[in-house]
Amino acid sequence: MKNLPFSNLKLLLLGSGELGKELVIEAKRLGCEVIAVDKYENAPAMQVADKHFVLDMSNKKLLMDLINSLQPDFVIPEIESLSIEALKDLENNGMNIVPNSRTVEMTMNRDKIRDLASNDLNIRTAKYRYVYDLSKLEYNSSEIGFPLLLKPLMSSSGKGQNLVQKKDDLEKAWILALENSRGDVKGVILEEYIDFNYEFTLLSVRTKEGQTIFCPPIGHEQYKGDYQCSWQPIPIEKSILEEAKQVTKIILDNLNGAGIYGVEFFVKESNLIFSELSPRPHDTGMVTLLSQNINEFELHLRALLDLPIPEINLISPAATRVILSEDEHLKFAFYGIHEALKIKNSKILIFGKPFAKKGRRMGVAIATGLDIEQARLRADQCASNIKISSSD
Repeated sequence: MKNLPFSNLKLLLLGSGELGKELVIEAKRLGCEVIAVDKYENAPAMQVADKHFVLDMSNKKLLMDLINSLQPDFVIPEIESLSIEALKDLENNGMNIVPNSRTVEMTMNRDKIRDLASNDLNIRTAKYRYVYDLSKLEYNSSEIGFPLLLKPLMSSSGKGQNLVQKKDDLEKAWILALENSRGDVKGVILEEYIDFNYEFTLLSVRTKEGQTIFCPPIGHEQYKGDYQCSWQPIPIEKSILEEAKQVTKIILDNLNGAGIYGVEFFVKESNLIFSELSPRPHDTGMVTLLSQNINEFELHLRALLDLPIPEINLISPAATRVILSEDEHLKFAFYGIHEALKIKNSKILIFGKPFAKKGRRMGVAIATGLDIEQARLRADQCASNIKISSSD
C-alpha cells in the first residue's frame, strides 16, 4: 500500500448517507476515485462521488456482479443492510473489505457483537435476550424485567427501537421492530433498561499494524436510539476512561480490521457498560469536523490506506445538534439559515437528502466554544433557527 500511487486508488462505498458524503469529500482530497452505491437515486454521497449506482445491496448476485465489474481497491460498507455472503466470497478471492467481512457481519447483527462481548470476551453489557417467536416474547421479557428496550436485531439509527413499560405494550413494540428491521433477520433483542448517569462514544482507530489510537471521548444524547446531539470532550473519570480504552482494545484486537470504530458505553454509578460498536465513522463523531486536528472521516481513510496518524489533538471544544424534519415533504426548502449562521463559530451541514420524512435527520449544526457549555449552547441556537417546510 505504501508505494501505490494515490491518484489510482478506487474506493467503492456501500451506502451513501451523510457520513458517506463526508468520507467521499476526504477521499477526494487524497486524490482517490470514489464510487457510491445506495438503494435510491441522489443519496448524499452520490452528489460528491465520481460515479454512482442504485442497487439492492442485499441481493448477493447483484452486489457481487457490480463489485467484480468495478474491481475497486477497497470496498467500504457504510450501512448494515447488505449481503454479507457477497462480502465474504469477495474477500476470499482477494478483495479488500473494510475493515473485514467478519467485522461487518459481527456488527450488522446485534446478537453477534453482543455475544462476542458478553460471552467470549467477558465484557459487561446490559442483560439481554433474543426472541424469534412472538409466543416466547412475554416469558423472555419477564426474565429481563420492565421497563425494557425492544430492538430489531438489525436496524440503523435507532429505527424500530422502543422503551416498553409493561407487558401489554410488547406486541405493538414487536410489530414496530419487525417493520423497521433490515435484512432477512426476523427477530428482536430484549435489553435491560439502564438508567445510566451518562453515555459516550469512544472513537477508536485500528491501524494495519494492530495499534489502537483513541480520540478524546464524545458525549452524546439519543432519543429512541437515534443521536440528537454530541459534544467533545466529555469529562470522564480517569479510571472509567482507562477501562473503556482497555475494553475497546480487547474487542478491536479480536475483530482485527483497520479503520475507525465508534464504540458506545453507558456509565452508571462509576460502572462502565459496553453498549454497541460500529466499524465505520459514527454519527456522534461529526463533531470532530471542528473539534479535532484530524476528523473521523480522514482517520478512517488514513487507517485503511495505511497512512501515518502522528497524533490526534483536540483543537477546540465543540458540539453538534441535529436538524430534523417535522413532517413529510417531497419538495422542501430550509428556512432560517441566515439567522442560524449569525451564531458565532457555527457551521451547518445540509445532507442533501432528496426527500424529507417526519423525524428524519436532514442536517446538523456544529459549533465551537471556549468550553463545552458554550459550544453546546451555540449548536442548539444554530439548529433551532432552521426549519424545513414544503417548497410547493
